[in-house]
Formats: sequence, structure tokens, C-alpha cells
Amino acid sequence: MISIDITMVIHIINMIVLMFVLNAILYKPVLGILEKRKQKMDSLSNEVVEMEQRARHRQAELDKKMREASNKAKKALDTARETAQAAGAEKLAAIRAEASSEKEQKLAEIRSQIDSAREDLQAKTEIFAKDMAGKILGRSLEA
Repeated sequence: MISIDITMVIHIINMIVLMFVLNAILYKPVLGILEKRKQKMDSLSNEVVEMEQRARHRQAELDKKMREASNKAKKALDTARETAQAAGAEKLAAIRAEASSEKEQKLAEIRSQIDSAREDLQAKTEIFAKDMAGKILGRSLEA
């Protein structure tokens, strides 16, 4: 059976002293280390969140700059294309005008050749008609 005597009291005192000693030597330092670790993890977590926010912000700025640069490049390309089209249209108009003037010159030259050939043929028609009539009739028609 269990008897309550002085050894029981000494054991209780020993357990209480051991509890205080262990608390002072083991539990408090371990709890302090765990608290410091928790604080460090919280601060690292906060830093990670801040860095993620900064990264998102920088990415948004980069995207905005890329859109602006893309729009600027597109406008420059459109302007260059319009300038090239205008220059091409001017050259085409100049070539058409030149071709038209050359065409008119050639047509005028051909008309003058036709007119001179017509005059020449009309002048020779009478002679040709007399020669043919002479050959058909078998005698000369000159009188």
C-alpha cells in the first residue's frame, strides 16, 4: 500500500524543483528559439509578399511600356507605310503622265505619217489610175 510519509513530500518537492529547473534551462530557451523562428518566418513571409507585390507592379509597368512601345512602333510603321504609298502613288502618277505624253507624241507622229502617206497616195493615185487604165485599155491615156 501507499503510505504518506516524508519521502513522499521530498518527491513532490523534487518534482516541483525539477519542473522549475527544466522550465528555466530547457523550456524557456526552446520556446524563445521557437518564438524567434516564428518571428523570422513571419518577417520572411511579409518580405515575400512585398516582393511579389513589387514584382507584379514591375511586371505591370513593363507590360504598359511594352504596349506603349508596340503602339509607337505600329504608328511609326503606319506612317512609313503611308509615306511609301504616297511616294509610290506620286511615282506612278509621274510614270503615267510620262507614258501618256509619250503616247500622245507617238500618236501625233503616227497621224502625221498617215497624213503624209495619204497625201502621197492621193498624189500618186491619179498616176496609178492612168497607168492601170492604160494597161487595161492597152493604150496610153496621155493626151
